[in-house]
Amino acid sequence: MAKRANNRRIEPTFDAPSQGGGFGLSVSEEDRALPQRRKTPAKRKTASRKAGSTTRRRRSSGWVRGFGRLFYWVCVLCIWAGIGGAGLVAYYGAKMPSATTWAIPDRSPNIKIVSVSGSLIANRGMTGGEAVGLHEMSPYIPEAVIAIEDRRFYSHFGIDPIGLARAMFENVTTGRFSQGGSTLTQQLAKNLFLQPDRTLERKVQEVLLALWLEQKHTKNQILEMYLNRVYFGSGSYGVEAASRRYFGKSARDVTLAEAALLAGLLKAPSRLSPARDPKAADQRAQLVLAAMRDENMIGDKELRTAMSMPAKRAPSYWTGSENYVADRIMEEVPQLIGEVRTDIVVDTTVDLTLQRLAEKSIRTLIAEQGSKLNVSQGALVSIDNSGAVRAMVGGVNYADSQFDRASEARRQPGSAFKPFVFLAALEQGRTPDSVRNDAPVKIGKWTPENYNGKYYGKVTLTTALAKSLNSVAAQLAMEVGPKAVVEAAHRMGIESDLQANTSLALGTSEVTPLELTAAYVPFANGGYRPEVHFIRRITTVKGKVLYERASGNVTRVLSPAVVGMMNAMMTETLAAGTARKAAFAWPAAGKTGTSQNSRDAWFIGYTSNLTTGVWFGNDDGKPMKHVTGGALPALAWHEFMVAAHDGVPVARLPGGWSGGAGVEVPPTPAVAVGSENSASQTTARRPKADVKNASSPRNSDPTETSSIKRPSVGVGASAKKDVSILDIILGERE
Repeated sequence: MAKRANNRRIEPTFDAPSQGGGFGLSVSEEDRALPQRRKTPAKRKTASRKAGSTTRRRRSSGWVRGFGRLFYWVCVLCIWAGIGGAGLVAYYGAKMPSATTWAIPDRSPNIKIVSVSGSLIANRGMTGGEAVGLHEMSPYIPEAVIAIEDRRFYSHFGIDPIGLARAMFENVTTGRFSQGGSTLTQQLAKNLFLQPDRTLERKVQEVLLALWLEQKHTKNQILEMYLNRVYFGSGSYGVEAASRRYFGKSARDVTLAEAALLAGLLKAPSRLSPARDPKAADQRAQLVLAAMRDENMIGDKELRTAMSMPAKRAPSYWTGSENYVADRIMEEVPQLIGEVRTDIVVDTTVDLTLQRLAEKSIRTLIAEQGSKLNVSQGALVSIDNSGAVRAMVGGVNYADSQFDRASEARRQPGSAFKPFVFLAALEQGRTPDSVRNDAPVKIGKWTPENYNGKYYGKVTLTTALAKSLNSVAAQLAMEVGPKAVVEAAHRMGIESDLQANTSLALGTSEVTPLELTAAYVPFANGGYRPEVHFIRRITTVKGKVLYERASGNVTRVLSPAVVGMMNAMMTETLAAGTARKAAFAWPAAGKTGTSQNSRDAWFIGYTSNLTTGVWFGNDDGKPMKHVTGGALPALAWHEFMVAAHDGVPVARLPGGWSGGAGVEVPPTPAVAVGSENSASQTTARRPKADVKNASSPRNSDPTETSSIKRPSVGVGASAKKDVSILDIILGERE
């Protein structure tokens, strides 16, 4: 810029031509700033009031502008949230199948298991209970569920905005996720179609499905589906299963207090189950009752009555021996009809009266003597002559242990296996009057020993079986051969693998109580082996027969003569042998058994009406305190059979034997066999698998417990001549 000619300042002029230049700058007089004048106090007050008013107006307008801006941005955020929500719904909805393909999945089929008289044993399947219509169940149940779970169920459209907002507020204020806000419709949608994942995708899909359910079904239909499918804890799906499980009654008969307990379980079925925490279940039920009163579903009088009389749970839930039967039947049903696709009814052979008698006989003895005798478990099986299982107890308490010791546990039968040894001997020509020398015997490196180391010299086979003499049983096994014993046992009904060795005579191969009991049935029915079964018929709920057991011919496995001889021999076990505590008014026969160190104690006995087997022991195989087959098993068998035969006409055992009286032959001195004559020697050489006689000093025959010195006699002697061990090994027979 060119330098000015002088330093004189150029001032703008008003209403006059510019001086000294052609810049054209000018202002009017109105534009001139007026000089400041000092205000008087009055004027200052007036100005102050005007300024304050202006400030307030400015502040007020600032709040309005601030609220307006907030409202604007809230609207913007809501719009964007709506757009985002719609996008999420569209995205997750697109991942679902087309709505035209949506359909309510079939309810998991229920399997209703009933006794021979039609009484309910158990409901099984995925649901564990039959479907019950809303109009059939107790009206307290839907009311209680609505009161505590979804109070606006009949007014919302599948989603409850009020409930959702309340749940969100509660979660924010408490700082933890304590409220869900899901409606019953949403819960049903989740149960029907979705996995219980806590993800945004699952929640969006749950909402869409809930809206669809509300469009396709009425409120009552939705509520009915929900109540028949929801989980109530302890393996119970649906109100019918839960009612049976907890109260021993149908959902049709549930009281107000019981309905409140059921509804309370829905919050946390496993944690609040009365089977796990009865106190917590009752406290939750109180909240349900209060909610029902708030909704005017019940009155003050009903509320007081229900709170003063809480729900009573069925005692059968805590025992439930019939559930061992139900478990077994659930394994067999698919084998008979294939995959279960609809609700079915299974008619069984089980008599619930006998089942409860069997359960009582086991539980009572364990409760009274379990601690003293160190025995914690027992099992019982009772089978009729047709092979129908009338009762089966697999343990002391099903609630504590679902393992079925009657049909799954394999244990050493001890001397309860000996009848098959004696059977093989009879079939090869021996008779109950055949005589053997009961004396120490060494077979290879094995030296079987009688209970308490006592021997009787020359005895008949009848006496040997009645007194459960191990020495004679081992001799017979050597005479007939172990393979013949295995064949006889399998022919009679033993299904487990058996080791074909001489120690098999003393029951060293393991079997289950069910198969061992079944193998005694031919003795009771005249020599026939029926197929053991639990199921008579399977039908749909409408009565269509899916399976019915045929009454076909059964196989004869014993001749009438052998049946008569075996029954004559085993009758002596109850009359004068190791099982005298089992004897009662009916003609009966059987055999005790005790494994090594009293780890297992058995008694298998029968009348012409029922064959029943009893086992006592410990799951871990620990020895009991001198418990033998003639003790607890014989007592339990006696209690059960006396009750089971009450009012039934007495009938004799099948077969007959016209031989001798079976009098024991007095022992006679003879030459000792080998060098195994002392008690210390025989005990030291007894293998682990050796099984002692089932009798105990206080329960056995007086002659067995008397102070009898072991005679030094020959082994395997008959009534006509003495037979050496070499003759036995070479196959010398009568």
